[in-house]
Amino acid sequence: MLKEVEEQRWADYPTCERYSGLSHTTLWRLVKSGEVRSARIGRSVRIDLRSLERFMEAASERAVGE
Repeated sequence: MLKEVEEQRWADYPTCERYSGLSHTTLWRLVKSGEVRSARIGRSVRIDLRSLERFMEAASERAVGE
């Protein structure tokens, strides 16, 4: 599963939820605030997995620094 996700560039909310362990609401807030890149195509939203990964890396570095 993770290998398939890592090969993708864009993913929907459920895939990103499984990949990151974050809730739908948290992902929605990150997308809305611009902290994570996304694209809207019609009613569908796709999240840039590289952007999500960068956010998670930065969050882990902040947690270690505290």
